[in-house]
Amino acid sequence: MDKRRIARLIKAVDRVEDWLLISMLAVMVVLAVTQIVYRNVVGGGVIWIDPLLRMLVLWVALSGAVIASRTDNHIRIDFFAKYIAGRYYFYIKRVVHAYCVVICALIAWYSVSFVRMDYEFGTEAFSGMPTWITELIIPIAFSLMAFRYFLLFLSPPRANKR
Repeated sequence: MDKRRIARLIKAVDRVEDWLLISMLAVMVVLAVTQIVYRNVVGGGVIWIDPLLRMLVLWVALSGAVIASRTDNHIRIDFFAKYIAGRYYFYIKRVVHAYCVVICALIAWYSVSFVRMDYEFGTEAFSGMPTWITELIIPIAFSLMAFRYFLLFLSPPRANKR
């Protein structure tokens, strides 16, 4: 696969991620407004909206973290960037990215056990929705972040951006 195809594939994945995040945010706003209207006009809200909104907050937060890691804007240790320039900056960025890969991969690995445990127990989040489905974003997001930081580890910035 040539570089242009890879770049197009990455752009397509980026667009899908952006679209999913925007869609989830829009659904959250509509549901929150609907719940407020129901509570103030009808006198009671829809029982499943509040737990769904809590779940969507988790999904939006982790999706946003994945998108932020796309450009190395999520986990950042700026102390070194302010005081070290040149080729040392290159090595420090590699160490930071390697650390991020390890931490994100560990969280992804252990969150799979967490999701599996809720799957085996058959716990319910709301309205018949299994809890494990609502938690799937955790291993998915941290796996994607580990992958993104691995890519950044392979090609970190060459110079300090001051």
